Amino acid sequence: MASQPQPQYPLFYRNLVPLNAEAHAGHGVRFRTDLSFARATHAIPLTVDEFALAQRHYPIIFSTEAPGVPLALVGLREGENQFVDSEGNWRAGTYVPAYVRRHPFMLARLSPEANVLSLVFDDSWDVVAADAETKLFDGTEPSETTKNILKFCEEFEAAIQRTRGFMEELGKLGLLMEGQASIQNPGMAEPANFSGFRMVDEKKLQNIRGDQARKMVHNGMMGLIYAHLFSLSLMRDLFAELQAAGAA
Repeated sequence: MASQPQPQYPLFYRNLVPLNAEAHAGHGVRFRTDLSFARATHAIPLTVDEFALAQRHYPIIFSTEAPGVPLALVGLREGENQFVDSEGNWRAGTYVPAYVRRHPFMLARLSPEANVLSLVFDDSWDVVAADAETKLFDGTEPSETTKNILKFCEEFEAAIQRTRGFMEELGKLGLLMEGQASIQNPGMAEPANFSGFRMVDEKKLQNIRGDQARKMVHNGMMGLIYAHLFSLSLMRDLFAELQAAGAA
């Protein structure tokens, strides 16, 4: 007998359970600082709402599939996050992507035909628990904590939709190209080369029609594009950290 295919969960999620007052009466949530669940990834999804903050700390790249997803590059080696230490602490003073802060909650359709998204959580992490003091329900009604979690997830979903529109427009304009980065610091016999991502083609951007450029300035796309382009220089910082760690 053929085995049933395993469900595909989003990055960091291992199981999803609907949050409801009947099943989780008396349960609460533990607010954590341990973000070790994000240690084994080198790229984390971003929304366009985050570009202004994220570009100060991470290279912003785009995934290779169409229409693509913006990603905060948090490491240059596969499966290694350079911003999470051995104790699960995110590097002080750096922006933590909303995708990380949302975990273990998210909005999802409980069935393919469902018209609305429901609040779910990953119960494989010890965050929602019966002995947690910050309760998720007041009787059968959501507590203020749950309302705030739901609001955050709803705002994140809205940002995802804006991000999808941005990526689709980049594709229509033909502005994305295969990304290549080559870094050679003093003492290196050969440069370190990085690929497997997409980036905006600056030459195509410079030659875009005037009416298109004005539209992109007006709708905010141009600012997002330059935040992405400026952020790419931070790859050198990530590489320098790897070199320093290797020397140590």
